Amino acid sequence: METTENTENVEETENGMDENPGAAVEALLFAMGGSVSIDQICQVLDMTKKETEKLLSEMMEKYEDPSHGIHIIRLEDSYQLATKREQYPVLIRAAKQPPKAALTDVVLETLSIIAYKQPVTRLEVEKIRGVNSDHAINRLIEYNLVKEVGRLDAPGHPILFGTTEEFLRHFGTDSLKDLPQIPEEEVDAFKHEAEEEVEQRLQV
Repeated sequence: METTENTENVEETENGMDENPGAAVEALLFAMGGSVSIDQICQVLDMTKKETEKLLSEMMEKYEDPSHGIHIIRLEDSYQLATKREQYPVLIRAAKQPPKAALTDVVLETLSIIAYKQPVTRLEVEKIRGVNSDHAINRLIEYNLVKEVGRLDAPGHPILFGTTEEFLRHFGTDSLKDLPQIPEEEVDAFKHEAEEEVEQRLQV
């Protein structure tokens, strides 16, 4: 008997939104992202169109309360969760926030070389690291920590890279002159670590 009851409870949880159909609609609209037709909502809830429209109408009224930043909108015969217009300034401020820089050891190592050797070409960075540094440099440019500062007067005119003002802000310093001096042996250590990194990749 206990097994049968447990099975019935699971089936009710999976199939029935009888206890809280509003929560089921909310989850459905959120998961779908876009608009969902009334027919699809009816099918999921196993409710008639009249019952479903009544439920949606009640939910739309509830979401109009100022305590909610979202509401349900109707688009012909479909419904969708959407942000209230009053909250647009919040979304705009969030969109303007720069991506948080996730500086892995490889990226930080590349940044250190550029900071101390700038202006420096990609090839010079790779000579010190001993490995291809395209990904690391591109990531630093994406984070606005490194930028193109010119071209080297040499065959091919390779791009020269240097740090940005964001780099100074990120590391809390006013000038590149304030960066701690790095011993030459540490630069050699960078190259040794990079060589080990290559060996490990080849062994995988």
